Order: sequence, then structure tokens, then C-alpha cells
Amino acid sequence: MASNASDPERPPLIGLTTYLEPATFGIWETDAAVLHRDYLDAVRAAGGNPVLIPPIGDWRAETVAWLDGLVLVGGADLDPRHYGQAPHPTTGTPQPLRDTAELALVRAALELDLPMLAVCRGMQLLNVALGGTLHQHTPEIVGTSDHQPQVAMFGKTEVRVLPGSRLADVVGESVDALCYHHQSLDLVAEGLRVVATAADGTVEAVELDGARFVLGVQSHPEQNTDDVRMFAALVRAACQRRESR
Repeated sequence: MASNASDPERPPLIGLTTYLEPATFGIWETDAAVLHRDYLDAVRAAGGNPVLIPPIGDWRAETVAWLDGLVLVGGADLDPRHYGQAPHPTTGTPQPLRDTAELALVRAALELDLPMLAVCRGMQLLNVALGGTLHQHTPEIVGTSDHQPQVAMFGKTEVRVLPGSRLADVVGESVDALCYHHQSLDLVAEGLRVVATAADGTVEAVELDGARFVLGVQSHPEQNTDDVRMFAALVRAACQRRESR
């Protein structure tokens, strides 16, 4: 059967990273690669086909070139050894399999100029992969816990967007973002440009200069099911890349 990889009518294949966590489903209690459905619905509503990428595998440019785009999803704290720091008391238990897999995915995606949307942990991971560092506990820096008000409760943060940025083209120059994070960008990696901040100075979005589409957001756009503009921008970039090949 002939491949439909170049079929312009095919929805673009958008890879999404996953958690590796103990899970219960049916009669089973076992480790599983899982992901919040909101991400899948957002990609589908934006016109893409979601494909789950487990944190186990051989992820290089040669093995992910079949993807049209990539979403680095949120989740656990990145091991601070990746950016040369000792763990803060509040930093979560390291997840070496996921860290290793996702850092490899980022590098492969950058090599391929694969359109990428990096969400929360994903933005932090993108920054670290490019040589940046993190604040391991943002409340110590800004003096509030507004970005993570309670366990399993998203905080609403007004984000100011840089005029003329790609993000401003997508959402305008101000947006109410849903956040859930206690870490944030400290030293911003070379090549990344800060394009949005919160009132307390927290970096809320970055873009990679010279890339087809690499956008990192500290918030969780997948949580707003009525607004999939960021995912739609990713899907458009994925379609344009496919058409240009």
C-alpha cells in the first residue's frame, strides 16, 4: 500500500509527549504512558491528528521525521542536574526516563525544524536543552504562589505579550492564561526571545529566533477548550512545512 505521508488532505501528525506513571484502568494497576485528554482534544479541534510519544524509545531526527509537529506537554519538574544545579527542597523526584527522552526529542525537532509548541514543563525543557536555567521555586522569587494557588487548581494570570511577536499575532497583546507551575525560566537560553511576561516578571512565553515555529508558553492553553488558537497556529505551521517538502 502506498504511503499517504505527502497527502495534502491528511491532517498533520502532531506528536505529544506523555507521562510515565502508575495508573489504574479496567482490572489493571500498572505503569503506563498517559496524557490528559485535553491535549488530544485541543490538537484535534485545531485540525491535527494527535499521536502519543512515550518517554521510552530511540528519539533522533531519523526516527521522528515522520511527524509534522510536536507538543511538549506539562508535568514533573526537570532534574536540575541538567542545568548544573543541586535540587531545591521543593523540587520533585527526578524522572530520568522522561527527561532523557524529551531532551532528545527537542534536539531532534530542532534539527528537523519541526514546528513545536512547548507547554509549561515543555517550555522549561526547551530552555534547558538550549543552555538556559530555571528558578526551582518561583514563589521565592516573586513572593506569591499565584501561578499555582492550590493543588490541582489552575491560577489565572494576566499575560502581557510583546507586540509584533508570533504569539501576539495568535492571541493579541494581552491574554488571561491558566497556569500551574512552581518553577519558571531564570537564565533564558541564547536564541530564545521572551515574548510574554506576567505582572510579577515571570517569563510566560518564548520564541526561537530563526525557527519555522517554536513557541514555549508557561501556561496551559489546553485547559481552555474554547480557545485552541495556539494549537491551530502549530497545525498551520505543520501543514506549511509539509507542503514545502
